[in-house]
Amino acid sequence: MGYNVIDGKVHIHDLYATMLHLLGIDHAKLTWNQVGRDFRLTNVHGSVVKEILA
Repeated sequence: MGYNVIDGKVHIHDLYATMLHLLGIDHAKLTWNQVGRDFRLTNVHGSVVKEILA
């Protein structure tokens, strides 16, 4: 189920950033306001994983 990754392990923020990149959405600009504070899906982390892109 992905609990014991041997090779190519990525953080969930990197996975979200990569999926948003493939959809054509800039993950750094995707924000929503909750309780007067802006939040991002990738938090302050996350970068596109170029190794898994074809």
